[in-house]
Amino acid sequence: MITYIKGRLIEKSPTKIVVEVNGIGYDINISLNTFEKIGDEENITIYTHLQRKEDADILFGFKGKSERKLFQQLISVSGIGPSTARTILSSISPFEIQEAIMSDDLNTIKSIKGIGLKTAQRLIIELKDKVDILEKNDLDLVQEKFNVKLEALKALEVLGFSRSKSETVVNEIYFNDQNIELQQLIKKSLNKL
Repeated sequence: MITYIKGRLIEKSPTKIVVEVNGIGYDINISLNTFEKIGDEENITIYTHLQRKEDADILFGFKGKSERKLFQQLISVSGIGPSTARTILSSISPFEIQEAIMSDDLNTIKSIKGIGLKTAQRLIIELKDKVDILEKNDLDLVQEKFNVKLEALKALEVLGFSRSKSETVVNEIYFNDQNIELQQLIKKSLNKL
């Protein structure tokens, strides 16, 4: 198994990269999430997953280990293959996927192209106990946003609203505006509760 590839970035598109290592160019399929994180680096380390098929070996690459782990968890779900898993990771961030699974947010998962109600339900049921919130190195990027949601939920609980109803409303508002400030999130949630 090829765990990672460290080399020079030769080509980059939203769906693929070519990394040269010792004169060999590796063609690696990537998600939009990884594409955005790569930036304009010349020398990169990309974490990989090798998918073996009857007619080809396909490499999938990820900027972080946690995205690769999530990809592997997604393809373990019946009915989700590597292409669908890559579409999922290209549609919403790994953090949002994990958050949707942990909070039983069917609407977020169903909003992804190619994912119907049954697949979304199966994904949540099969991965709810397996999904970890992102690893330490990825947490810095999302901790502040996650805290905004948690603080809003705590505030709504203190005001007497049920956790489950509040969570649905907060998730919906947050999904539409992920840069929302805490006060705005609480106010908008109060208007909908």
